Amino acid sequence: MLIENPKTYKGTEVDTIFFRPSFCGQSADELGIRVIYNMPMPTTVQVWSRSKNVLQPYESGWSGGVNAHKFVKTIDMHKVKAESRFSAEDYFSMIFEKIVASDAVGFEDLTGTVLEKAETELFRQAIAEGVRSTMWLGDTSNMISNLTTFNGFFRQIVDAGTDYAVTIYDGDIPQSIELLQKCWNQATDDLKMLRSEGELVYFVSSSIYNAYIEELDQMGVDSSYNGTINGHSELYYHGIPVIEVPLASYEKNMFTNFCLLTDRRNLVLALNTSDMPENEVRMWYNPDEMENRQRAVFLAGADIIDFNLISICYSDY
Repeated sequence: MLIENPKTYKGTEVDTIFFRPSFCGQSADELGIRVIYNMPMPTTVQVWSRSKNVLQPYESGWSGGVNAHKFVKTIDMHKVKAESRFSAEDYFSMIFEKIVASDAVGFEDLTGTVLEKAETELFRQAIAEGVRSTMWLGDTSNMISNLTTFNGFFRQIVDAGTDYAVTIYDGDIPQSIELLQKCWNQATDDLKMLRSEGELVYFVSSSIYNAYIEELDQMGVDSSYNGTINGHSELYYHGIPVIEVPLASYEKNMFTNFCLLTDRRNLVLALNTSDMPENEVRMWYNPDEMENRQRAVFLAGADIIDFNLISICYSDY
């Protein structure tokens, strides 16, 4: 198998080679949100509320109680394609670097299996980053970003207005601890009540994440010294994880500074690689342009289940 040879993947190959490694298991956990993968179409999420006032005076017979409330939300799925292209020289250099990164592989080991694995890994990483960035910044109207395949979480927040817990600030970034506390203070009681379930999380921009590290380092306690020397492997604020969402490198991005508090199950990414006949991944060489090309076709969508469980502070500058 040569690097110029076309490669086409369909059906279960698309699932097992390109998507499942990036969006299932530990990889899905690292995204910090709820991932629904290859659910039957239309893709729906069933949400049950906790029953309240279930206690009844003890007496014989059935007193009735209160029915648990359930609602079903359908995730708007969009047919999308991921495409990339490289000059033949650059493509070979990147593939070769991946191959020889292992001590067990040398140039003489450019066999079909090793070569194919390196090519698929390169494209799999590109697909994963494209999906990750679009689930946050996607905007079909091209207003808040130029990622236009489907609407992400921030576009939906803008559309929802300010009827829930939201603060828009201008100018300089407030102190990170001030922002984290503000998100908590303005959160609804329903969101605060979920703290005991251990699924609350702060999603913050890189600027606020780095500012929080600096503020922790300046606190003058032993843990701050250790963090300065050894780094902070995980950040928390009052026991709630603080997760960095790196998006600053994307152009036309209104959300370069933000702090968002929610239940991680409230943000949903849905992907489907099985319910469309055109589902495939292709990699081929174009001799006219002397470049290597890659393309994947699949279904994707993102949704916020309940805006009452969102608290966000952000700047549109």
